Amino acid sequence: MKIIITGAYAIGTHLARLLARNHEDITVIDEDEERLARIGNDVDLLTMQAYPTSVKALREAGTADADLFIAVAPDQSTNINCCILAKALGAKKTVAKVDSVEYTEQEIEDFFEQIGISSIIYPEMLAARDIISGLKMSWVRQRLDLHDGALVMLGIKLRETCEILNQPLRELCGPQDPYHVVAIKRGDEVIIPGGNDELKLYDQAYFSTTRQYIPYIRKIVGKEKYADVKNVMIMGGGKTAVRVIKTMPEYMSAKIIEINLNRCEELNNLLVDYNPLIINGDGRDIPLLIEEGIKRTQAFVALTGNAETNILACLTAKRMGVRKTVAMVENVDYVSMAESLDIGTIVNKKAIAASHIYQMMLDTNVLNVHYVMSANADVVEFIVKENSKVTRKPVKDLSLPKGMTFGGLVRNGEAMLVSGGTQFMAGDTAMVFCSDANMKKVESLFV
Repeated sequence: MKIIITGAYAIGTHLARLLARNHEDITVIDEDEERLARIGNDVDLLTMQAYPTSVKALREAGTADADLFIAVAPDQSTNINCCILAKALGAKKTVAKVDSVEYTEQEIEDFFEQIGISSIIYPEMLAARDIISGLKMSWVRQRLDLHDGALVMLGIKLRETCEILNQPLRELCGPQDPYHVVAIKRGDEVIIPGGNDELKLYDQAYFSTTRQYIPYIRKIVGKEKYADVKNVMIMGGGKTAVRVIKTMPEYMSAKIIEINLNRCEELNNLLVDYNPLIINGDGRDIPLLIEEGIKRTQAFVALTGNAETNILACLTAKRMGVRKTVAMVENVDYVSMAESLDIGTIVNKKAIAASHIYQMMLDTNVLNVHYVMSANADVVEFIVKENSKVTRKPVKDLSLPKGMTFGGLVRNGEAMLVSGGTQFMAGDTAMVFCSDANMKKVESLFV
């Protein structure tokens, strides 16, 4: 597949590295030589120093033969113009990153389709969905709902109260048990476990289960005393905070602490129908946090544009008794550090956007791709085709690629877990967890 990316900023760079794993034909265009150099010599792709709206440059990059053209520069007008030009030059599919929620409305998306833009990406909306998903379950670091919630993946930090530590998984996750452990994050290592592996204290374990067994998982990991989140304090009143407030369940109440007075006034106008409390102040000001009830707050979400500020604010909130903390960490290099500090859920909207775009290059039998940042892994939903490799043998005989495991399947609307004796059927939806697996090898099982 030939892929062209314009904009060697965070999303474009992360996406290029993600796609390079599968040895795609990738070209990155940017006018800044220094940004292109940061992608790294270890990534197998071409770079071109040129303005992304240059028709000459687009032609030289081979846009006419591009299967996917992705415009992810900071300026949405540049991205839109690039995609229009690319489509006119022959690119099969185009994707533009935008900064305006207006452009995500169906009517406008249909208009963009007519002028040559196949898909619109608004990172703040994608990040808000992840944040809200995390807030709905205070005891979970990450939750993914697959196939409309029929299957669920839960990322959980294991503490002393966990009942299933230090026991071989073969004794815990048999064919009749209501969950599987699909991965374990231990330090910097991601383990796709076998029957002899054990869960250890402070592991982050990823469980696949069905919706009705979520309370059971909560019990065995010792999280029953965690209060459900009903009040949230948000630090930083940017676009992501606005999307979080607008998508928040009605039973949650929110306060936003914003340091800029003018932005506070804008927030009052933007969120007049949602009634959050807008506070003008510095979210790092401990007396202010105490005055505003931080010790009675069930969740603290740090969404400023500064990763260090967000990390420190979440550490402070943790020390003051807040159980659920979420930090926006835009610098990918800080993610491991933030996780080692045990601050809670990490959100990187650029990585989320890149994962969303990544889905577009996969085969048509892929329903969804979800990027699990803490495990540097993908959770993929495949539709099983007639006579594909996964239908020919039981799972135990499939010789799965390293770094891959099945989390479950949905058959005729019914969710079930996968064991060694499971054999897939055409029409099933399979949930696959992939860490360092080559996606092309994984895809080959479904064709």
